[in-house]
Formats: sequence, structure tokens, C-alpha cells
Amino acid sequence: MKLCTFEVSTPLGPITRIGMETPRGSILDLNAACELALAERVGRRRARHLAEALVPPEMLGFIDNGPVAREAIDRALAHLGNETENLGLRGIEGGRVVWKRDEIRLLAPLPRPRSMRDCLAFEEHYKNALRDHPIPPVWYEVPIYYKGNPNTVQGTDSEVQWPPYTETLDYELEFAAVVGKEGRNLTPDEGWKHIFGYTIFNDVSARDIQMKEMAALLGPAKGKDMDGGNLLGPFIVTADSWDPRDDHKMEARVNGERWGGGTTRAMHHHFGKIVSYVSWGETVMPGDVIGSGTVGTGCGLELGKYPKPGDLIELDVDGLGVLRTRFVKPAR
Repeated sequence: MKLCTFEVSTPLGPITRIGMETPRGSILDLNAACELALAERVGRRRARHLAEALVPPEMLGFIDNGPVAREAIDRALAHLGNETENLGLRGIEGGRVVWKRDEIRLLAPLPRPRSMRDCLAFEEHYKNALRDHPIPPVWYEVPIYYKGNPNTVQGTDSEVQWPPYTETLDYELEFAAVVGKEGRNLTPDEGWKHIFGYTIFNDVSARDIQMKEMAALLGPAKGKDMDGGNLLGPFIVTADSWDPRDDHKMEARVNGERWGGGTTRAMHHHFGKIVSYVSWGETVMPGDVIGSGTVGTGCGLELGKYPKPGDLIELDVDGLGVLRTRFVKPAR
């Protein structure tokens, strides 16, 4: 299942909803679909209240509801059948239920995660970044990560404003796991079961500032923290539909030209182990986002070349979609 958060224009201004991509590429409003399925059983008034509780129109609430929300959606899909592709389908109050992609704007699928962590799980990337320096032995023992700012998330087809303090802005080709249920002191096998789904992650980095900060053996700080610099999307694909242990191709393109990439299977530390490690003595929560780190050759740092202002960066992961970002410098 491919889930999204989307924005629709209305006479009263834009509204935000959660949806699912249909087999033909339309977007089904999940809350409205749940209302329709419930209306025949409990009546229109109760259907509205029950749908709000079971399938809230925002992603964090949907994830919080866990299997209850999923069961409600599965019932709705079974009830609607082929109507999920009907652009003329109307909800219980007359509103649209199915939208064409060009009628809506995709936002980050989880616009405000509960927390953000980013790992360093691909050996080739680390070797390329360190160049002539050996990888520290501890990296092979535990999945190292840093914490990011969940207030700086945006989605596909967004612009990243070039921060005034850096000359070297870089993309990072990653994907991320979204935690689906609360847990503490988990085993790696249990870690897999706590993952709700996966999304593409572009961890934008100010390389010159990052290197300066980390020379002091702390950070990254401003090398990673900037408005709009944590990009997620375009969808969250649920864990029952997509598994990073399969051989999913990853590719980064700049202005349509392939710059690098690899495969999800190249991760040294798998996500079951990563979620387990994060949960040692610390509760992981639904809506926590954990990045994989950059796949080998998945950033400009490894290649010795960087995007320029105005460049379009496309991060493509088989099964997850394409996350598009443009770096722009504001006019002075």
C-alpha cells in the first residue's frame, strides 16, 4: 500500500488529507472512503465520527491507530471495489473521494515525524567519504546515527533555499523506515515487526560547514540543520508491500543525468538491527523516522562534484517512487 499526505485547493483555502495511490495512479482519500464504507452500516452521522476516530485525515494519527486503521481501510477497499478508480465518486457529504495526481499537491507523507534519526549503514559510502582513512572498527559493531530536526521536513517537488552560510550544498540518496508501534529493548527480529513502512529520504547537507563542525568531534549541526533540508516522499510504502532486503535499485539524477546509486541490499546494518539498537533503553514511538544513510556513490561528496543553484535532484528508489528537489538561491 502506497500512502501519502496531499493538499487540495478549495474555495476556503487548501486542506490537507491522507490518501492511497490506486493501481491506476489516482489518489483515494482514505478518511472519505472509510466514511462511505461505514455509512451503510451505522448511518451517515455516526459514519463521520467513526471514520475520524478510525482513519484520521492526518498521517501520524493513522499510524498511531495501527492495525485498527489498517483493518478499517481494508474493509473500505473491499466495500468500494472498482469504485476506487471512479473520479466521480462522492463522499457522504458530496465531496470528492478520488483525485487525479495533477489535481492535488503531494506533501511529505509524514509532515511532522515524532523524531528523526539518520544512520550510516552503507559501507561503500563511508569508505568513499573517508577516502584514505580506515573505517573505525566500532562502525561494524553498531549502527551509528545522529538526530535530525523533525520541524524541517518537506515533500517532493519542493525547493530547498540555499543557506547563506554555505558554498557547498549536497544531496544524499537514502530511504527511511517509519516506526509503526511503540517498543523498548527490542531484538532485531522484533525490530522488523515495529516498522510501519518506508519512504525516500534526501538528507540535504552543507558539506563545508559539516566538515568544519565535525573536526571538533561533535555534530553534524548546521551542516544538516536548515529549513526544508529533510525531504521525505513521495509515499510511505507499507512494510507488507516493500522490503529493503530485496534488491531494490537506487539512483540519483541531477538535471536528468545519472550521478550515482546502488541497491538497498548493500546495507551493512539492516533495519531490524537498527530499530533494535535505537530501542535499547529508549522507547521507539509510532511516527519516528530512521534514515538508512547514503547508498554508495549516492551524494556529491563521494563524486567530487556538487549541485549548483537551480539544479533539479531526483532520488529514485524502485518501489518507493521518485523524490524531486530543487536547490535555489534567493535573490539578494
